[in-house]
Amino acid sequence: MSFLACRVFNEPDVHHQLVQMKHDELSVGDTLIKVDYSSINYKDALAASGRGKIMKAFPLNAGIDLAGTIESSDNSSFQKRQKVLVNGCGIGESYDGGLAQYARVNSDWIIPIPDAYDAKKAMIIGTAGFTAALAIYRMQQNGQSPGSLPKHGPIVVTGASGGVGSMAVNLLSKLGYETIALTSRESMRDYLFDLGATEVTTLDKLELSDKPLAKALYGGAIDNIGGKTLSKIIAHTNLWGNVASIGLAQSPKLDATVFPFILRGVSLLGISSTNCPMALRKKIWRQFGRELPLPNFEKILSKEIPLAEVSPYFDELIDKKHYGRLIVNCQ
Repeated sequence: MSFLACRVFNEPDVHHQLVQMKHDELSVGDTLIKVDYSSINYKDALAASGRGKIMKAFPLNAGIDLAGTIESSDNSSFQKRQKVLVNGCGIGESYDGGLAQYARVNSDWIIPIPDAYDAKKAMIIGTAGFTAALAIYRMQQNGQSPGSLPKHGPIVVTGASGGVGSMAVNLLSKLGYETIALTSRESMRDYLFDLGATEVTTLDKLELSDKPLAKALYGGAIDNIGGKTLSKIIAHTNLWGNVASIGLAQSPKLDATVFPFILRGVSLLGISSTNCPMALRKKIWRQFGRELPLPNFEKILSKEIPLAEVSPYFDELIDKKHYGRLIVNCQ
């Protein structure tokens, strides 16, 4: 039996094609999953469009997220038709990913979908929501809280209208934090306020200082863009605040001094969702709908796309023509 997949090739250059595959052409693994939903993340868009060096092997199916049902498994812990998800763990980078009707994975990577949501909602959360939740978890483990003393101030979320940013704004708001949603798109103001942002502004209006230790204004940040913006936010972060670094949409460079770290106790936290330890990965996913609130699914979902129609959306996502989450119906 053949099935549809969005497969990335590197000859003559990196590009993707929608192709028909057979199960025995998939990456090795002990479990075959029928994929109901996947999603398009920034990393997927870079990989499938050839605009970023993401994949470590070719050819490979794109997609760092998937949710579906077990078709077969050599691991007796999983049963046929059980609802499961996989995010990160190298799928869509080193192994065939979720933008296909079937995926073969190692059972060590699989997480049962919690009762609080289904496969579709699992992919609205996806890697973006997981990454935002992981950032919040690490910040809170390091002492961040809405009622921290001394009062930290609001949390800045950069790239706020993207997948991670949207999830971060929404979750932080539901947890009681004040948030400043930073976006380059004025058209996203109402959307971000609807997600719970306390303030929505642009980088220019924020008027960040170039000083290595600037006026303490923010309790911390969840940063998706890196570069000079990240450096300046660190310089403006209050005593014992935490800055979670997630992305590099602006630049991978960090031009900062040690002053905020040694004079204010500011912490810079690296957030890596791909290789997050499995015990912590499972803990974060189980928290959704329990101590961690569920996001506003309907507001954050930008569009549901059939797998056969994904091709235009990779470039469109990179070019900021969408907000929130793009999910893919694979069946």
